[in-house]
Amino acid sequence: MRTFTDVAELEATVGQEIGTTDWFEVTQERVNAFADATDDHQWIHVDVERAKSGPFGGTIAHGYLTLSLIPMFNTQLMRIETTGARLNYGLNKVRFPNPVKVGARIRCTATLGTLTDVPAGKQMVTNYVIEIEGEAKPACVAEMVVLLLS
Repeated sequence: MRTFTDVAELEATVGQEIGTTDWFEVTQERVNAFADATDDHQWIHVDVERAKSGPFGGTIAHGYLTLSLIPMFNTQLMRIETTGARLNYGLNKVRFPNPVKVGARIRCTATLGTLTDVPAGKQMVTNYVIEIEGEAKPACVAEMVVLLLS
């Protein structure tokens, strides 16, 4: 894990890979819990029997579930200990090129994309790629924007 204690350390890392997480198994229990939390109970995610004859041969994780794992992955990748608060500002781009089948293992690689001045402090864009073990195409690619308040 990388620890950044000031903005200068972040600036020196722009364009560099921060790291890659450990593998993480996506379970049916997690998919079901996400379905309950979001009220998205589409059969392709939660009906194990019906999904066996579906396009993926079994249930798959919600794309937004995969995306929502970035904060968990981030705890393995980096810690930012600058003096100001950090706020999730949003996402510039998100794509889900490949579904995550339940039981698959995924991991995340992060690269610090940009760090720019904004009136409240700095805007940091981090590029995340969530890959699926044994698959050529990633599950998710996303640009997350965080404000580092001064």
